[in-house]
Amino acid sequence: MMTPGGSFAEYAVGWAHTTFHIPKNISFEQASTIPLAAMTSALGMFLRLGLPDPWSPAKEPTPLVVYGGAAAVGAYAIKFAQLANIHPIIAVAGRGEKFVEGLIDRSKGDTIVDYRKGDESVIQGIKSALKGAQLNYAFDATSEHNSYTNIVQALSPTGHITLVLPGRKYEGIPESVNMSITSVGESHKGDKEFAHVYFRYVAKGLKEGWFTPHPHEVVEGGLEGVETGLRNLKEGKASGVKYVFRIGEEGGSKL
Repeated sequence: MMTPGGSFAEYAVGWAHTTFHIPKNISFEQASTIPLAAMTSALGMFLRLGLPDPWSPAKEPTPLVVYGGAAAVGAYAIKFAQLANIHPIIAVAGRGEKFVEGLIDRSKGDTIVDYRKGDESVIQGIKSALKGAQLNYAFDATSEHNSYTNIVQALSPTGHITLVLPGRKYEGIPESVNMSITSVGESHKGDKEFAHVYFRYVAKGLKEGWFTPHPHEVVEGGLEGVETGLRNLKEGKASGVKYVFRIGEEGGSKL
């Protein structure tokens, strides 16, 4: 990341600890939805928030808000939470509500709050879902449009919140709150060992079927389709789906 050459290439070289073996039951297109989003989720959940790892699951109720549950990062956060027995999960979502419904476990108190109903409704929805319990953990996979200011209205004064957009000044978060920034680029720096372990854990899950890729949609035209994908993102047409581009298919045929 942030190095010469960029990512618009058919092949790339990566550090071994940031790669994982793709099992035969997973396509390259499916696999492409995993590295950035899943590692961002893992870093945020288990390093920044300090939640129990899946191999040492939570033994008592641990309420968790995941804001942006239909986005890839938010969806993977929910998947990791399920593996780590972290419940109740309070997922904030909009048009992707149906997709998120398939990720949560209602029998364990998980629920969905619809952000389209407005900020006050979101705040009250989170508080109602807590049923009097204290909220100590929040993963903000949106980190804009009042997401974090809504969360802190329900978060414990000394709770933990992690956000995913670096380089921003987050106003409205009390100083007593333990705020952190989750950036996948840290897997190349100080969090190398963590990345090494979790990528192999994910690979095992993919092979055995208990960890799944994010839904994807191939945008035709290779790099020529990027503008279409970006336009759809800007217009809010993408929900619960990751756009994938096959490099080398420009001009209607593979180069």
